This record gives sequence, structure tokens and C-alpha cells, in this order.
Amino acid sequence: MTELKFDVNGLIPAVVQDVETGEVLMVAYMNEESLKRSLETGKTHFWSRSRQKLWMKGETSGHWQEIREITADCDGDTLLVKVKQHGPACHTGARSCFYRNLVKDGEHLELKETACGENKVAANGAEILDELYRVIVDRRQNPKEGSYTNYLFDKGIDKILKKLGEEAAETIIAAKNRAPGEVIYETADLLYHLFVLLVEQGISLDDIYNELRRRR
Repeated sequence: MTELKFDVNGLIPAVVQDVETGEVLMVAYMNEESLKRSLETGKTHFWSRSRQKLWMKGETSGHWQEIREITADCDGDTLLVKVKQHGPACHTGARSCFYRNLVKDGEHLELKETACGENKVAANGAEILDELYRVIVDRRQNPKEGSYTNYLFDKGIDKILKKLGEEAAETIIAAKNRAPGEVIYETADLLYHLFVLLVEQGISLDDIYNELRRRR
């Protein structure tokens, strides 16, 4: 704590990252008190510059963050907080606060925001499922360093099944707790891990679609 460099207001920026996917979820500020509270409870606490008060992430929404690791940068003036995110990280309901693209694939985009933090891909509805499946297939065919998907494939079927079981259990718990935001988040996790299993087993989405049509 003594080696950290808090600014003149006694604050230090904290970059919050998903421990499994590496996705940056949000950026907030901590002071010594909120950092100590975070370390003591294992849940992220921050200092609100607008409200001038200590707050715990998820204290009103229920979308809390389970701390897995906290690292200081080389200068000691920024923290990297790796968490297991429970529910959406953004107050808009988006998975991450960083959902508005200014530049994508080298092209400048018009900055747009909707009430739910939807982006262009999400607006296409169920097409995102096909895209997700294709990305998982591509990861298996063209491994990418640092990819969580490749980590699952490397660990093998037992690890994939373990994660699938965990996500199914978390979805059940979220539903039992009547927490819609949690159910949405955990369902997305469940679908992702289910798709990883399908790719590992050589089963396509068309196989699933055809079975559903047969039953219909």
C-alpha cells in the first residue's frame, strides 16, 4: 500500500478486467479506504468522485465483482483488478462499459449509444449466436495466444464439461434468486460454454436447428 502513488485527491485509477476472458469491463477510482475494503471483503469497492462517497460495485444492482487478483503497474499509479463479474458491469445493462466503437477494423465509426448499450452486432438478434459459434470454430482451427477458448480446448473435454456444469449451476442459482440481470449474464456464459462443447464434439448449429425443426 505504501508504494502506491495516489493522486493529489488521494485516488488511484483501477482498470477492472474479466479474469477469464481478459475483457476490460470498466474503469473506476479507489482511495486507500476503498482499496482496503476491497482486500478485506474480496468484492470491489470504489470512491465516487461525483457523490464523494465510498461505494461497492453491485450494492444496488446486485451485479457485484468477485476479486481474483489485484496488480499495480510499474509506476505504482494504476491498478489492474481482475474479477469474476456477476451480471453486467455497465449501468446501461451492457456486459462492459466499453461497447461504443470509435474505430473498428481500421474504419472510423459514428459513435452511437442506445439505452441498453446495444451495438451493431447485438442489434442483429439471434445472428450473434451463429457468429459466436464461428468464432469458436476459428479459435480451434487457428489458435490465438491468450485466448480463453483455446485454453478450454487445450485442457480438454473434462475442463469443458466442468465449466459447463458450473455455468449451468450459476444460471440456476440466479433464477432461484429472481435476479434477471444475473440470469441474462449467466445464460450468455452457459451458451458460450455449450457452444465450445459442440465444437469439441464436431456438432454444428445446423445439427441442433434440424433437431428442433424435427421436434416442431
